[in-house]
Amino acid sequence: MAGGAAPPGPELLAFARFRESSERPLPYGYGPRSLRELRQREFGRLAGTVYLDHAGATLFPQSQLTSFTNDLMENVYGNPHSQNISSKLTHETVEHVRYRILAHFHTSSEDYSVIFTAGSTAALKLVAEAFPWVSPGPECSGSRFCYLTDSHTSVVGMRKVTTAMNVTSIPVRPEDMRLAERRAAAASDPDCQLPHLFCYPAQSNFSGTRYPLSWIGEVKAGRMCPVSVPGKWFVLLDAASYVSTSPLDLSVHQADFVPLSFYKLFGFPTGLGALLVNNRVAPLLRKTYFGGGTAAAYLAGEDFYIPRSSVAERFEDGTISFLDVIALKHGFDALERLTGGMENIKQHTFTLAQYTYTALSALRYPDGAPVVRIYSDSEFSSPEEQGPIINFNVLDHSGNIIGYSQVDKMASLYNIHVRTGCFCNTGACQRHLGISDEMVKKHLQAGHVCGDDVDLIDGQPTGSVRISFGYMSTVEDAQAFLRFIIAMQLHQSDGQPLPQTMPAEAGAPSESEAQDAIPAIMDGCSSSPQEDAPIASGVCSDLPSTVGAADLHSPLPMTTGTQHTPLERAAGVLDGGLGPYVITNLYLYPIKSCAAFEVTTWPLGNQGLLYDRSWMVVNHNGVCLSQKQEPRLCLIQPFIDLQQKVMVLKAKGMEPIEVPLEEDGEQAQIYQSKVCADRVNTYNCGEKISSWLSRFFGRPCQLIKQSSKFQRSAKKQGKDQPAGTTASLSLVNEAQYLLINRSSVLELQQQLNASDENGKEELFPMKDLISRFRANIITNGTRAFEEEKWDEISIGSLRFQVSGPCHRCQMICIDQQTGQRNQNVFQKLSERRERKVNFGVYLMHMSLDLSSPRFLSVGSQVCPVLKENAECPDLPASD
Repeated sequence: MAGGAAPPGPELLAFARFRESSERPLPYGYGPRSLRELRQREFGRLAGTVYLDHAGATLFPQSQLTSFTNDLMENVYGNPHSQNISSKLTHETVEHVRYRILAHFHTSSEDYSVIFTAGSTAALKLVAEAFPWVSPGPECSGSRFCYLTDSHTSVVGMRKVTTAMNVTSIPVRPEDMRLAERRAAAASDPDCQLPHLFCYPAQSNFSGTRYPLSWIGEVKAGRMCPVSVPGKWFVLLDAASYVSTSPLDLSVHQADFVPLSFYKLFGFPTGLGALLVNNRVAPLLRKTYFGGGTAAAYLAGEDFYIPRSSVAERFEDGTISFLDVIALKHGFDALERLTGGMENIKQHTFTLAQYTYTALSALRYPDGAPVVRIYSDSEFSSPEEQGPIINFNVLDHSGNIIGYSQVDKMASLYNIHVRTGCFCNTGACQRHLGISDEMVKKHLQAGHVCGDDVDLIDGQPTGSVRISFGYMSTVEDAQAFLRFIIAMQLHQSDGQPLPQTMPAEAGAPSESEAQDAIPAIMDGCSSSPQEDAPIASGVCSDLPSTVGAADLHSPLPMTTGTQHTPLERAAGVLDGGLGPYVITNLYLYPIKSCAAFEVTTWPLGNQGLLYDRSWMVVNHNGVCLSQKQEPRLCLIQPFIDLQQKVMVLKAKGMEPIEVPLEEDGEQAQIYQSKVCADRVNTYNCGEKISSWLSRFFGRPCQLIKQSSKFQRSAKKQGKDQPAGTTASLSLVNEAQYLLINRSSVLELQQQLNASDENGKEELFPMKDLISRFRANIITNGTRAFEEEKWDEISIGSLRFQVSGPCHRCQMICIDQQTGQRNQNVFQKLSERRERKVNFGVYLMHMSLDLSSPRFLSVGSQVCPVLKENAECPDLPASD
């Protein structure tokens, strides 16, 4: 969407006009340097992508990585704890980086020490464990640990350490600190040196609010106190979010402790942070554990240990990540070379944030109602008070909040990357969204946990949407985001595809080419679609011994004359004569995210339809690929021949290739993979198929199959599940089967086609829509979405429990014939389902009988059982 034309309708605020109307100068870019050229040269990988999660992790420039790798190729860096030449080079380079870090924050080694850690969280943990806490006693009230409620989880988590030491933890609200700022603190005993610690963020990672750095000096001097207790206050400034886009001058604002993470600043390396410790405080820190490199001397047989004198050496247990530390030098070099420094970044990112905030706030529905609700403590008037973060929720016409998960899914269709949830800042989330402590506990009981996609409970939000800008962000990024909000909320769908091609779609064949590559519908067992063909019994006898089979009643009798395709049979079913609920289509998806294999009769295994989602394509890192990352997966057509025990893969421009259905038990090497957070044992299907896939996608790929000796247990167990047993899953997301109802598809089709303004052609044919939902079982029905009221279904002697609705993602926007995206399907379904994009229901076996091989067949009758208190639909009189 970046750079695409804005859709007709509400006028987008012109950036030039916005800057001209400002009372203060609004810098954009970095002097004579072209921001567009910088993006093309250093961030070419962002072409077609709008990245707006810089508060989560910013991005590294190409030259930074190139410079670092050249450094590694040209120099030998040894362990800094050794004394050889390469080790001394490492030690000296690391020390140089320490000086560089301190210079970046306008201080020196005379005032601060740099302790390298695994990140900001590890730095906070270090302070919690090493701070000189004093427990309460008969003549002492004990230390206090105070933290601003608008703090990251890692700050709040420090209270578990203090609680173990019997130290009182006190959360302090931002409004209480601002009140304390305006009133003088009561005089305290200057001789009392009881240590207390106050922690607050320089910038809220939730809203971007920037808290006064002057609090540091005021609290340390005792002129402003979080709570009124005698003693000496120390201040920890959580700078992780702030320093990613702003300068921090520690010569002026001398916090005692400053934790930070370098990936927030440079994008690379990750897993490396630091704790900057004021040297006046360093001697007070206490340490129990000691690791390699921290001891001046110790005895193995006696409790004798003398720490090193340097605070950094004393607290850096073991060998630091020295190559990552060396990478920091190249990060500083690149940042200064590309931007001219942090002040320029601060001004540039604030201009973008202020522009976006102004335009977003101005968006209104025709009746004047706002389109978004922004959560902020400022009016975005100054970069001293507000960082380049905008937190909001989208509202519908009635003022109801649209769940953040749905907004995230829609943004993904435009290749816009945002962050959603509570952002590891529950305190700010509660304050801005009005979520009480009791509601948080209630949400947990309802199944909501931090980081999931449960965005609304009883109509109330559990989180929000956050966008954030980085030094390489452009006005085109901001405008692409604003156009997305306008298109999502203020425009009717126009039936047009996205205005840009996603990177993963490059090279995808045209629609006509893709259709040429799709053969006629085939029966899973023979070219004839007869369910009672003699092949059927042969198939059963050839079932692998490792796969349990389940039975189904004999198929309904069929006319022995002209053969019919499954779709023709479905048409006959829908004309009446076989009852209201009948299987009209059967699909299996042998390879996860690849094309469907349509059958008329197919055997069942203990994981669902035999060989359904038994394989998956993984990238060079072994990570499963789906159509979200690689839409062209749908262009690979699998065909299974049970008699020959092979799967044949076909794709346009590729020679067909065969893959054995079962592994060679002695030769297969088992690997561990992950599917939907579950560990699964798999094996590689060989170099030949890997090369075939790699040629098709233009990047390294492999085909792996779930080991037949491995059982992946379902998280949800069905009713009537025998004690001590668990249902087994293939590589599916959630359940053994997915069922959709043609009446539901028909209603969606009518909505989509009604939005086609020219009305000259059927925009979304029924079969194409059905294919987008990738279901196993398609039934006819009497009304849309009635399947969501079913508790279980019976198909002959088989019983299936309905385990819940299928929550849809952006994959339904991908045309399964071409691999092209169209966001209208998701948007229309979202509107119809009141923003919860559910479509279809999951099924699990009930009381599975493995005594004999059985089948599912097109034409079989489906008998649903309604949930308790569900409304019973009116059935035709003939039933």
